[in-house]
Amino acid sequence: MQDVDWNEYAKRLLKSELVRRGITNEELVHHLQNIGVEETKTSIDSKISRGTFSAAFLLQCLNAIGCKNFDPAVMTLELVEEPKSIYKSIKSKSKRSVK
Repeated sequence: MQDVDWNEYAKRLLKSELVRRGITNEELVHHLQNIGVEETKTSIDSKISRGTFSAAFLLQCLNAIGCKNFDPAVMTLELVEEPKSIYKSIKSKSKRSVK
């Protein structure tokens, strides 16, 4: 696995485990609190978004969500993606020509 963006890979591995279990970042805050780890939703959003979190944070998250079998060598194609949110499209106003 050469030319791998390891931060992106770590982020996708963690997000994949959360998605498989249907756990949001907000819910992750509560799961972490249950094992004595104090994090805010904002700090979790930031860490996961950047993919720059420590191995300790990854292990805390996996432990908190009850992940017993974790294979960091999983192929990229096997990673689960976040569900796409559906946003209402906003029609842009057309510009009026000046006469």
